[in-house]
Amino acid sequence: MYSAAARASRQAARSVSRSSTLSRRSSAHTLTRSSRIAIPTATSALFRGRIPALFYSTERVLELRTGKKKEFQPRTVYDASHEKENCGVGLVASLKSVPTRKIVVDAIEMLERMSHRGGCGCDPMSGDGAGALFGMPDAFMRSKAKDSFGVELPALGEYAVSNVFFPHGNAQALVDCKTILERLAKERGLKVIGWRPVPVDNSMLGRDPLDSEPVTEQFFVTNTGSKKYDLRTFERELLRIRKMCEDEAAAMLGPESGFYINSLSSQTITYKGQLTPEQVIQYYLDLQDPAFISHMSLVHSRFSTNTFPSWERAQPIRMMCHNGEINTLRGNKNWMYSRGGIMASDYFGNSTQQLLPATSDNMSDSGNLDSVLELLSKASDRSLPECVMMMIPEAWQDNHNLTDSKKAFYEYNSCVMEPWDGPAMVAFTDGRYIGATLDRNGLRPSRFYVTKDDHVLLSSEIGVIPDLPDSEVKIKHRLEPGKMFLVDFETERIVPDDEIKEVIAAQKPYAEWVQNGLIDLEKWAASGDKQTGKIDFEQSNRRFNMFGYSSEKLEMLLLPMAVGGKEALGSMGNDAALAVLSEKPRQVNDYFKQLFAQVTNPPIDPIREEIVMSLVCPVGPERNLLSEPGPSHCERLNVRHPVLTLEEMNALKGKYIKPDGSVGFSTHVIDCTFPAGSGPDGMIHALERICDEAADAIQGEIGEKGVEGVILSDRLAGPDRMALPSLIAVGAVHQHLLRTKQRPKAAIFAEAGDCKEVHDYATIFGYGCDGVCPYVAYEALCKMNHDGLVEAKAKSEFTDDEIIANYRKAAAKGLLKVMSKMGISTLQSYKGAQVFEAVGLSDEIVDRCFTGTTTRIQGTDFEALYRDLERFHKAGYPDHESDSLLVQSDGQLHYRDGGEAHLNTPAGMVNLQIAARTNSREAYKEFSRITNEQNKKVTLRGQLKFKFDPSRSIPLDEVEPVSEIVKRFATGAMSLGSISQEAHETLAMAMNALGGRSNTGEGGEDPKRFLDNRRSSIKQVASGRFGVTSHYLANSDQIQIKMAQGAKPGEGGELPGFKVSEYIGKNRGTTPGVGLISPPPHHDIYSIEDLAQLIHDLKNAQPKGEVSVKLVSEVGVGVVAAGVTKVSFLVLHLNRSIHHIFHDISDICTFSNLYEGFSRSCNCQWPRWRNGSSGMDRPQGCRPSLGAGAC
Repeated sequence: MYSAAARASRQAARSVSRSSTLSRRSSAHTLTRSSRIAIPTATSALFRGRIPALFYSTERVLELRTGKKKEFQPRTVYDASHEKENCGVGLVASLKSVPTRKIVVDAIEMLERMSHRGGCGCDPMSGDGAGALFGMPDAFMRSKAKDSFGVELPALGEYAVSNVFFPHGNAQALVDCKTILERLAKERGLKVIGWRPVPVDNSMLGRDPLDSEPVTEQFFVTNTGSKKYDLRTFERELLRIRKMCEDEAAAMLGPESGFYINSLSSQTITYKGQLTPEQVIQYYLDLQDPAFISHMSLVHSRFSTNTFPSWERAQPIRMMCHNGEINTLRGNKNWMYSRGGIMASDYFGNSTQQLLPATSDNMSDSGNLDSVLELLSKASDRSLPECVMMMIPEAWQDNHNLTDSKKAFYEYNSCVMEPWDGPAMVAFTDGRYIGATLDRNGLRPSRFYVTKDDHVLLSSEIGVIPDLPDSEVKIKHRLEPGKMFLVDFETERIVPDDEIKEVIAAQKPYAEWVQNGLIDLEKWAASGDKQTGKIDFEQSNRRFNMFGYSSEKLEMLLLPMAVGGKEALGSMGNDAALAVLSEKPRQVNDYFKQLFAQVTNPPIDPIREEIVMSLVCPVGPERNLLSEPGPSHCERLNVRHPVLTLEEMNALKGKYIKPDGSVGFSTHVIDCTFPAGSGPDGMIHALERICDEAADAIQGEIGEKGVEGVILSDRLAGPDRMALPSLIAVGAVHQHLLRTKQRPKAAIFAEAGDCKEVHDYATIFGYGCDGVCPYVAYEALCKMNHDGLVEAKAKSEFTDDEIIANYRKAAAKGLLKVMSKMGISTLQSYKGAQVFEAVGLSDEIVDRCFTGTTTRIQGTDFEALYRDLERFHKAGYPDHESDSLLVQSDGQLHYRDGGEAHLNTPAGMVNLQIAARTNSREAYKEFSRITNEQNKKVTLRGQLKFKFDPSRSIPLDEVEPVSEIVKRFATGAMSLGSISQEAHETLAMAMNALGGRSNTGEGGEDPKRFLDNRRSSIKQVASGRFGVTSHYLANSDQIQIKMAQGAKPGEGGELPGFKVSEYIGKNRGTTPGVGLISPPPHHDIYSIEDLAQLIHDLKNAQPKGEVSVKLVSEVGVGVVAAGVTKVSFLVLHLNRSIHHIFHDISDICTFSNLYEGFSRSCNCQWPRWRNGSSGMDRPQGCRPSLGAGAC
């Protein structure tokens, strides 16, 4: 039944856009135009009949409204790939498989009790999504089949029932989709019974779910047709039918048409939608029927920071429901797509392609995880628990508590596929099993109960079944990191984690296969020739200049790594020009900014959680993922450290000979240089050549075996040849092999002269490299040792081998730290995950070499990139030869006259000091002028200009007085310790005098200041909780939770021991003289629900004050902010680095339009961007002020 009254028409969509211009050297480039569109109702007079269905993508809405395909639309701020979610998950089951009404009632009760773990928008009746999966309610379905079709269904397991969504208002699509599904079922020898409309009550739905509400019908089909299948084969055929139907429907209607098969199985059925947990049983009238009984259920309440929840993205999905995030999703999807070229199921044979691709950009991370899990468990002969162990393995590399058999199993399967890494609690079922598992870090809560009447309950928290007395509970426990909770309905018992994993690990001789098949690169290199040749230091400076080295990088980055075995410690933040704005030649790596974890998934603490992290990777040819496990799967190369030694690179250039005399691993070296002076065309031709050469080498000649790896080498770079940037070369080859589905067949190594610092390694591995040998970096280290610089720095002597070992150790620590910022545990998952954003690279470079990477603005294209390479090359081999060529110093790290532009300049600092000491307005104006001029050279925000329209001017008496405007001012959060006591107190006194607010930062505050004008109004709570006491919190006007900081996103702060004085230590509650490190994550915030709990606690600590949440701007921060608002705080603070100012602008537009009139966050309305311009319109009724709209 459908409520017409509930489908009232909505206001027409608002659209906003912005455009601006950015110049890069001699070429003009235009910023991509962003827009936000509010979704109109499907039943409004304007849109009825034109839009058959409105689902989760803004791009799809634009396509439906305009008739233009996505590629011809202006770019929108919202991107479905930036969705994030945290949820409530639970399961209920009878160990004896006895279907009862109690199971259904308890499941719904559990779901509703986790409503706080689900989200809703401004309209409390519009949920993010909720649902329940049940074991097939046999008695209920028999009754309905008899009533609807007059048919007696066969035995349970011999029929299937599916809830299917159809686009509302499109009768022809409904008929066409039904016809496809029926035809495919009949072609596979099944008997179609018919369609039953699912009775629903939508009277309680909010506006958004009503606008996109589908038509839901049940499809009945039996295993009594022309063919007779056993149970497993029946499930496989149902999978084939569903996949083929989805493909045909998508080809006919588009991938976001609104047609969606919730499940098609003989064992389970799913009821879900864009609902709140309480609405599930209210909406689906089937669930209210006392005859609806089942023996098990999965339930899920979705908390999505996605701005557009949808019916089909609600969970449970087909086999699982998921609380968490897959941080490595882009890499996982790329690898799965590429494996399509070598995957073949023993059952499906050549028809395996009907099931592929298993992943899609039109699905969420949970949807992709479910799809791959379903493919593995149904297209191969592996059991569901084994598939879960493969995809979400526990930490095994450095876990000494694991048995040898389990370690062998995990090591073997690391050769089969990479982990799906990220914080996750996954509940799963296939009818035979029901269970749950936690990720290796255990970053999602999960507790389970076993009752005396043989029922099991597992959920994201306790208290979900309030009427359960303790006297009825037999066992209660929490699910531990990496562990699995499993119920086997055939044996009618809970299988302990150790037992199920030991049984699976003992099925095959994994330890023997690993020992005999896995080649250890370190041992291979040690057994070979250790002579790598003497380095000619006479040409070193030329190579350093050609590959982008500078005296600063040698002395401030490489030298500390060589001496101390760790990265140099320095102040956070970078005021140098962005690569796209720089007048100096820059490496391609400099255009990439790593994404980082905040709120919806936590960063990892690489120091305290080191046991869960690993850099060890198997590389080289993979085998058929769907085939029976065998020794060939682990015949790969094991790389223990991705920064290769010279000996390891020499070994790779040879051949590994097995004990039986056959070749176990061979490579092909590809020259990545091109003629100097050949121009951009020569560089592009070289890219095409190396891609084709790599593909040909991997394929092999006719009748011959291809190589197991390719080495992209720039060793031949010199006076007459220029080197392709290693990141460009690796990215291009990686993407090319992904497209040709050859990537799983071989490893990609780089012999790169331009890799030198941790960021270089992070980017090259993030875009698919399996190992890199930085031979010029090693040369630089040896030369500094030869010149005595190492001894002068360390006050002791080192051999070349020692400093190279220290350098590799520092690079490894740096890589782990970078991975931890994104919450990724293993390099195997990080590799190819592309967790970066490009700032200032044109689409032509990104599309060819870094496909799928976000690049919001245009900028450097291949021509500009070539000009930079040319300048680097000429710095090494100038037109006028010089006998004493020096290493260049470009001023990237320190200001240097004639060097790189910096925001802070000596002239600016002089005028600022004069202004502060003499109260000189003229000096301050000069400081402002200099800084504003530098801003244009350094930052993106410096490219923006205010548009002034004299016709729209207003009298000054309508403008707020200065005394009111300054009350909105607040200082940055600089902690006591990072700045002096005098500076910290002066800031507080100044802001109190103005009526503004000062922020303590994360270092606490002296209680003596609480009662005088030195009191800071904003008290910060950061991950280290330094100085946080009840007294501290109670003496605040606002408590700020710092989730991240713009100067060091994803990292914690560090205060050196010499700064921790008696006074600082007392206020921070620590020991004087001992260095303080704030962990990257809050160790009590591992999800958005944990953040909500902390906000609740802080509000109780200071009931009269505000609570704010500090985020850092990055791509997608708008949707994160939108989701965070659902946890009920008062103020959102977006901290920005100079690299991400546009994310503040564009993503806040998303956020403000979604949460219209969100004026409780500030004293003014959110900015409204004028349609088609970069100026701002003053909202009606909002008094203008200086910097209007700056919250």
